[in-house]
Amino acid sequence: MVTRDDLESFLIRMDLDWNEVDEGMFLVQGPSGGVVVHLSDPVLLVRLKVMDLPNGESDLGELYRALLELNATDIVHGAYGIEDGELILTDTLELQNLDFEELQASVESLQFAASSHLGRIKDLAGVGVGSSEGED
Repeated sequence: MVTRDDLESFLIRMDLDWNEVDEGMFLVQGPSGGVVVHLSDPVLLVRLKVMDLPNGESDLGELYRALLELNATDIVHGAYGIEDGELILTDTLELQNLDFEELQASVESLQFAASSHLGRIKDLAGVGVGSSEGED
């Protein structure tokens, strides 16, 4: 089973800018914003905030449909979700069998998805590119 020390070793090997913000919770900085990696036995949670969803009476049906389609066709690790008015990408990995390559693939997949889908997502949400991108 992967421990906190193992996870820290994986992050060092990934050669990314990161810091431990709480016991077993790491913030990994990347081009698409901060990825939170949280050790929560028996799983590792990987989460990236994509953007704040617009407030108000906006019809977001087209956005939600596009996100579901992306989950089904274009997301290798994890899925889009909504939490507290934020659009997030999240992945859950089992600690029992987790290895370096699986963690690296998960983090890179979330970062790639966020950066490649952001323009389309913001258009469908009716918000301008450059606001609330990748904040955590």
